[in-house]
Amino acid sequence: MDQPQQAPARFDRTAEDVGNIVEFGHVNVRVPDQSLATLFYVSGLGLTRDPYLMTGTSNMWINVGTSQFHLPTGPAQVVRGVVGLVLPDLDALRQRLSRVRHALAGSRFAVEDRGDTVDVTCPWGNRLRCHAPAPAFGPLALGIVYVAFDAPPGSAGPIARFYRDILAAPARHAGDTVRIGAGADTTLIYRETATPLGAYDGHHVQISLADFSGPHERLLARGLVSEESDQHQYRFQALIDLDTGAPLMEVEHEVRSMRHPLYSRLLVNRDPAISNLRYAPGHDAARWSVLEG
Repeated sequence: MDQPQQAPARFDRTAEDVGNIVEFGHVNVRVPDQSLATLFYVSGLGLTRDPYLMTGTSNMWINVGTSQFHLPTGPAQVVRGVVGLVLPDLDALRQRLSRVRHALAGSRFAVEDRGDTVDVTCPWGNRLRCHAPAPAFGPLALGIVYVAFDAPPGSAGPIARFYRDILAAPARHAGDTVRIGAGADTTLIYRETATPLGAYDGHHVQISLADFSGPHERLLARGLVSEESDQHQYRFQALIDLDTGAPLMEVEHEVRSMRHPLYSRLLVNRDPAISNLRYAPGHDAARWSVLEG
């Protein structure tokens, strides 16, 4: 007697769609003092300075899983919003932040422990929200999971259309918020606020595109390409209302192709729990995915 055929499994295939932004590369903010930046990002947050690139005293690249902070020396820049991190152990983070508190006294460094998250302000005012690994972040145990920008009132809908029509990126608009997929693990968020944004200071984010030339043509047609960097990269800064051409806000985007030499570069991430007094061979590296090893 034939066995009844099982119904085919049903999957939400759209959940696997990444869109045209295939990688979130870095957040770039200038810092006036490299030593204070080291205390905050390396000693406090427990992140890793890139051992191969920008190893001098005028710039520092900080690895966060598969993404980075870029911290060139200069007048302080502050992201108008919040950068969301996933870190492996929030209790260990709390201990590290307590140890650097005295050395960062007199700066804008601050910590607000919310229990399930730890909100941290860098010495120059950048806000970071630190999360523990959770199902909402997939397998990620270490990384930049979102950059949430403050946006002007009434701008969420036009910003969503800008990303969809210009960059071919998935953008979900609901109420005063838009969420844009920026690679497999990161989301760009724009949330309307009535608080004045203040002048844009030049901070930027870096993304990589699968279709590199199409967005470039659409940006160029509207006069929005702000820099023709090289064969593999260009930049734009203004987000505009596509119907009227009116400016919405400024956030410089460093746009790279998948042929860029640094695309999908393997980054070194250390385990901050390992020290000379507490060393275990083979455990130098941190796991940026909970599915690893």
